[in-house]
Amino acid sequence: MAPLGEHGRRQAEVHESTEMRPHQLVCFSVEYVKVCRIFKAAVTYSKPRLATFWHYAKVELVPPTPAEIPTAIQSLKKIINSAQTGSFKQLTVKEALLNGLVATEVWMWFYVGEIIGKRGIIGYNV
Repeated sequence: MAPLGEHGRRQAEVHESTEMRPHQLVCFSVEYVKVCRIFKAAVTYSKPRLATFWHYAKVELVPPTPAEIPTAIQSLKKIINSAQTGSFKQLTVKEALLNGLVATEVWMWFYVGEIIGKRGIIGYNV
């Protein structure tokens, strides 16, 4: 057999160093099986939860229809009227708490929209 020369020897060394040995193949396949099992478990865990999420998302996250807009305007007029007349003081604790939670939710969605619009949270005094 003819000598490989300097260039040929380097190629042979590189080829030998990148070859996978049998024990490496076994480790690779064992790791692959572990990853596949974890992935399968994650998919199995997530499917019913995502189905529930999409069910509620289709109902709750739709924009108002044109028929619902007059109802929303009427409820806004009621809120303004109760603020002007002071009738909000007659609310029960439960009603006041629910109104506060709705107001907080609207406020937080405003902040989420601002963060998305700015493409970052840095720069806001939160």
